[in-house]
Amino acid sequence: MLFERSEILETLRMLELENLDVRTVTLGINILDCRGESFASTIERVIAKIKHFASPLKETVEKISEKYGIPIVNCRVAVSPVALLLTGKEGSELVELAAKLDHLAQALQIDFVGGFSALVQKGFTPGDLLLMESLPNILSETERICGSVNVASSRSGINVDAILRMGEVIQETARRTASRDGIGCAKLVVFANSPEDNPFMAGAFHGPGEADAVVNVGVSGPGVVKEMIRRHPEANLGELAEIVKRTAFKITRVGELIGREVAEKIGVAFGIVDLSLAPTPKVGDSVAEVIEAMGIEKCGGWGSTLALALLTDACKKGGTMASSFVGGLSGAFIPVSEDASMNQSVTIGALSLEKLEAMTSVSSVGLDMIAIPGDTPVEVIACIIGDEIAIGVINHKTVGVRLIPVPGKKAGEKAVFGGLLGEATVIEVNPYRGGRFIRRGGRIPAPITSLRN
Repeated sequence: MLFERSEILETLRMLELENLDVRTVTLGINILDCRGESFASTIERVIAKIKHFASPLKETVEKISEKYGIPIVNCRVAVSPVALLLTGKEGSELVELAAKLDHLAQALQIDFVGGFSALVQKGFTPGDLLLMESLPNILSETERICGSVNVASSRSGINVDAILRMGEVIQETARRTASRDGIGCAKLVVFANSPEDNPFMAGAFHGPGEADAVVNVGVSGPGVVKEMIRRHPEANLGELAEIVKRTAFKITRVGELIGREVAEKIGVAFGIVDLSLAPTPKVGDSVAEVIEAMGIEKCGGWGSTLALALLTDACKKGGTMASSFVGGLSGAFIPVSEDASMNQSVTIGALSLEKLEAMTSVSSVGLDMIAIPGDTPVEVIACIIGDEIAIGVINHKTVGVRLIPVPGKKAGEKAVFGGLLGEATVIEVNPYRGGRFIRRGGRIPAPITSLRN
């Protein structure tokens, strides 16, 4: 991969002044070949395989970061969906696996381990049910373990029974981590159309179609995009789209360079680069600020969905121009607690839950890191999830939901999660319920557009 001198100089400016970073290097590992005669032996084999592949990851990433002067924020591991290992009879041994993986991650300086996941878009296996029921224990008793459940797809329809169960799981997880504002829910995503190569937590898992071990990279740069937009105050929207596209091209090139070198050094395949404008609580590293730089008075105001559509599409186009291996989610994230300006919009009333839902129709993921009142009923949580899942299924796009019912807190109060998770003002939830509808359960059939063969 060759770089022009001007491209290198521009990238250096992005790094020094505009918060460009590689948000994550995620090592995906297949653990489906680790089944043993007992689940205890399965645990041993899983730990041994992860240790084998992941032991050099942190040191390798640090050396490459120093070599290129590019910040790499997180080292992560994603394993095969753990539910695929289960018969449903493992019981508390599943929590033991999570505890041992959490301990291993700490020892190897791995920030998060994803893959406590189940794929239940058409129904449940006993293993799926065990995993889902165990998530409150796992997420409350570990620090680095993340989980996800795919409840729908555009080809299979929507498993409403799974959505209801996940409403209960979310509420119970929040209760078990009440002393930390329900932070366990920040490590849990409910998906539709979940991708198999997503490097971003909490939804990362190593898909069944992936190689034995693979490096996926997530690159972020909302500060870079904002600065490029700021420099062109007179550009029309078509010109603005071109500016964003060219910027995304350069950011993606950085990600692929890092990903390929890490993969080569640790001896595994390179997978994809995910160009997702993922914000942090740091000032200047905000997707909301990008939207406002385009000319929206405050993120959440009228025009915000249109601006986000432009941003997401231009990012995807720039990424695919830069690399043949763009994957994951790729686009623009709008996680409320992780974006200080977006959270401010919630605080002042510019951004409502309903407007966030509208914006997810054009973003690269869904309702993300949203604090809701702790007394929100399970049926309402399930309906919020269901509404978002419907957007993904009908529009053939990935959506995810990370809701955090903050125990003991009401709309307008503040929840603090810390680190990259930031803090959030508890958002007001529409009091009118759809409980009788969602409690009907069953599976909503796939849309007619699923019949493509």
